[in-house]
Amino acid sequence: MRVLFWLRGIVLAGHWRRCLLGVLLGWAALMTPAAGQPRLRIRKPAPLTSTVPANVPVVDPPAVRAKLFQAAALTNNFKDSEALAVYQEILKTAPMHYLALWQAAVLSVRIGSRYTDETRKAAYFDAGRQYADRSLLLRPEGGESNYAVALALFNQATLYRAGARLRAFSDLRSHVYLATERRPDLPEAWQLLARWQYRVAHYNLLERVYSKLVLGGVPDGGDSRQAIKNLEKAHELAPQNLQFCYDLARMCRYQGRRQRAIEVLRQAEKIAPITSEDLVVSRLCRQMLITLLRADARGKKKPPEMPLPVRPPADSAAPGVDSLSR
Repeated sequence: MRVLFWLRGIVLAGHWRRCLLGVLLGWAALMTPAAGQPRLRIRKPAPLTSTVPANVPVVDPPAVRAKLFQAAALTNNFKDSEALAVYQEILKTAPMHYLALWQAAVLSVRIGSRYTDETRKAAYFDAGRQYADRSLLLRPEGGESNYAVALALFNQATLYRAGARLRAFSDLRSHVYLATERRPDLPEAWQLLARWQYRVAHYNLLERVYSKLVLGGVPDGGDSRQAIKNLEKAHELAPQNLQFCYDLARMCRYQGRRQRAIEVLRQAEKIAPITSEDLVVSRLCRQMLITLLRADARGKKKPPEMPLPVRPPADSAAPGVDSLSR
């Protein structure tokens, strides 16, 4: 049908102009869609969009959620070993679970610090470091993951020799600062930062020389006053924590702030110990309070005034000399 329209245009054209017009009309007829045929429209391709929106929390399966609640309840009841076992069960089914990883790291370090045997300490600290490193791979900027890494490094450093210990203190600096920056509501992060700052501020001469020659310098941030301020933040966030009270009172005592130390220790007296560790810390606080109160009493007690010597009259000196000559 379209070809007939095109031929008819050529026949009807009487001369070359009409012939050209007929050719154009026939070509237009060929390009025009037939009746009932839809006209094609060329559209630009739509930009590709991600099917998974960003910042969407991952929903855990019901079984994992039940174990998370179980582990949290065990931790709140101070059953750290049982809670760690539950988190390890979660990691068997979900090896990249962020919450389970950093909580397992913290619990491993906490359990290991209770042992006196260095072999068991090292085993728990190493396991905690592995959990912490895995959580850091998932969230390099996470406050919890950086706190877990810093905590494992700080406790591992207690088992190292001098050089490795100073290197560990240097490595954990960025982690502990990032932990307080991203999780300012975590009192344990402020406590760890304060401990690190106080320890670095009291490097001895050999530690400072080694840090400058081998590690590129003493880590920035070591400051006793700033350590006390950060520990005050931890104490404000968790005023019922006996360990925070003891650390704060001890730092204030060493820095000459006796009255503040006594005030903190009196607050610790009102906190009832729950665990055996709390009982030990409570006794240490009591002993420190007794020592500080005695020192405070000695400082407030004025020495008695000594009477001035009375000079004898001038004429009484001769008889004394005569009697001595006799």
